[in-house]
Formats: sequence, structure tokens, C-alpha cells
Amino acid sequence: MRSSTITSVTAYECLDSRGFPTVAATVTLNDGTQGSAMVPSGASTGEYEALELRDGDEQRYLGKGVLKAVEHIKEKIAPVVAGHDALELASLDRKLIDLDGTETKSRLGANAILGVSLAAAHAGANFLRIPLFRHIGGANARQLPIPLVNIINGGAHAANSLDFQEFMIVPHLSATFFENIRCAAEVFHTLKKNLKKKGLSIGIGDEGGFAPDLESPTATLDTLVEAISDAGYEPGDDVSIALDVAASEFYNEEKGRYVFKKGSKEEFSSADLVNLYAGWTEKYPLVSIEDGLDENDWDGWRMMTETIGAQVQLVGDDLFVTNTKRLADGISQGAGNAILIKLNQIGTVTETLEAINLAHKNGYRSIMSHRSGETEDTSIADLAVATGCGQIKTGSVCRSERTAKYNRLLWIETFLAGSSICNNPFA
Repeated sequence: MRSSTITSVTAYECLDSRGFPTVAATVTLNDGTQGSAMVPSGASTGEYEALELRDGDEQRYLGKGVLKAVEHIKEKIAPVVAGHDALELASLDRKLIDLDGTETKSRLGANAILGVSLAAAHAGANFLRIPLFRHIGGANARQLPIPLVNIINGGAHAANSLDFQEFMIVPHLSATFFENIRCAAEVFHTLKKNLKKKGLSIGIGDEGGFAPDLESPTATLDTLVEAISDAGYEPGDDVSIALDVAASEFYNEEKGRYVFKKGSKEEFSSADLVNLYAGWTEKYPLVSIEDGLDENDWDGWRMMTETIGAQVQLVGDDLFVTNTKRLADGISQGAGNAILIKLNQIGTVTETLEAINLAHKNGYRSIMSHRSGETEDTSIADLAVATGCGQIKTGSVCRSERTAKYNRLLWIETFLAGSSICNNPFA
């Protein structure tokens, strides 16, 4: 008789897209069924994220090895989860959380815990012989996300003069993911031609977007609008624009000011930045601003939400870090109106789903997201469909660790054989 009981868990170091190690885990069930997962890693990390455990041994991978996390899986986690039913994911995740016993998963490492949680989810899906999105989301999961496609990189993700981390296009011209991602690819290649004509770099950053030395955020927005139009699409009607400002990266705590340290060296108050964004929402087809202010600037976030929250999606990444406690604080204070969802910020599949549910119950949107250090693991594509979140961030239409997620979504849309939907959340 087939059984979904976990019999063993193993792990090893694998490489992420930046050439640093990360955790890979495999869960094996009683009948031989297996599920595997690879854990992503961020470069621009929020202060309140769960801890990614690194070895700190400068003789290996410049201190970034994850042998301790791998050892924790083999020696501490595996004996505890052996005998547990992989189909009971919520109780399995609770075991992992209790075993660690810390607020930030600092004892075992969020990378160790997530590797096992996600591998167990895959093992459960494989045991049932259904895709992961069906296992997590049920029989009615059929909404494909609108992609927020990063085509110009800056901030901590690129060695250029742009302080903002991501300039994204948002294709929403079609009710199919196939057509929307085709549109994104065409704008990407048009942008490449335009940058070459202007003598600008077409080298790429961590997430596959180009990394030119453009003179300002405004010049970058103009460049995106130009590429959208030159590709044959209507800015705003067919393709909109989204930003990941990652403002915590250039907030100067001593000055209490936001300083464009890579570019113009200009300094801004919270109100100055909000006014800047307000002007851009009038001039450009801007539909989403992520981390427009620092993760501790609650007063600024409230002001920003009151000022432009009715016009644009205001996404908390560093602000909320996929944490229901942080999100609940934001909801009660009226800070933001959307949350970015990153599995490794919180450390288990169950806690990730809880954050999405809390957001949706309170009228906040959610965006499933990758990290800058990614692998070929495509779990977030399935989770985006499983949760019906309606949006996904997984980088450019370049670099295979990014396109793997898009290709998985194309597979899911094909699998759903005409029953899928792909709605524009900004209509």
C-alpha cells in the first residue's frame, strides 16, 4: 500500500544564479516518492527577514557556505520529521517552527527550514500525481499571474548609476499569459536595440535586466515608455510600468534623509519622495511602487498611502517581509496596499500562505516574488497560481533561472487547456 509518510530527508549545497551556494533538499516518502526544492537568496534583504544561515568560513565560498544549514537538515530536522505525513504540510511546518524555536529561525536557519518545507510540498504533490499548484491551491486554482518584468536593473543588483533597484514593465494586454509574456519579450528586445543605438551598455544585472548608466530615474522611465511604443504597444493601455525603489538601500539614518548615493547625490525627505512619486503617477503609466520608503519609516508610509494609494499599488517588501505580524501592523496603520511574497523571508510554505490570506482578507494585493539569487526551482510559479495572487515578479525574460519560472507558467496554462484566466489587476 502506498504511503505518504516521510522516511528520509537529505540536503546538499547547490549554486544560485550569482555563483554562491544555497540549500537544496529532498524529501523521500515511504513508497519511494520524492520531492526536491532549492532555496533562493536575496542581495537586498530586509532588516526583519528570517535568518539565512551562512557558515562565515572565509576559506569556503568567501564565507557564504551553507554547510551548517545542510547539517541541520540532516542531523536535526530529518529525525524529527521522519514518520510525518507529507500531505499534512501545515502540521509539518509547525514542527519545523517549534524545533527552531526562535522568532527569525536563527537556530536552524530559514534556508534549512524552507528547503524541507518546500521539498515536502513537492513530495506531497508527486505522491498525489498532481502539479504543485493543484496540491496547494485545489481543483479550482486557475488564475495565471500578470508578470512584473524587470528590464532595467539598478541599486544593489547592478554596477551602474541607478539608485532604484528595478524598473519593470507590466504587460496586461491579454487574458492569456502566453500573449503577455510575448509582449514583454518584444519590449525587452526593443529596449536592447534602443540602448545600443544610444551607445549605452546592454550588459545585464542580477535579475536579467539591462544595467545602463542612465542619468536619472526620470530618464529611465522615459526610456521604458519609448521602448514600449517602439515595440508597437500603447503605454498604459497595453503595458504599464512598475518600480522597486528599495529605498531602505539609500536611506541615511544619521541624516534622516534619502540620498541618491549612486547617482545625483540629491537628498530627499519622505515628503519629497512622495511628491516625486505623485508627479510620476501623473506623467507615466505607473501602476506599482515597491518599497518607496524605508522599512522603518511608518509615518512616511502612511503619508504615501494617503497621498497616492488610490492611484497606484504601494507594495511592502522590506516593510512586511512576508510576515503576518508586520503585515497586520501595516494594515492597522494604513501603510501600503499590497505585499510582496518571498518564501525565504519567512521560511515555510504555510506561513507564506498565511501572509497571502491575511492580505487578501484585508483588501491588500499580493505579488509572488523571486530573489536576486535564484535557482532553476520553479515553485513560485506554481504558488502564484495556487494562491490566485494575480501578479508575479521573477526577473527579466533573460537568464534561465528567471525564464524557468515563465516557462513553468506557460506549461501550467497549457495544462489548464483553456480553463485558465489572466486578469489585469490594474484595470
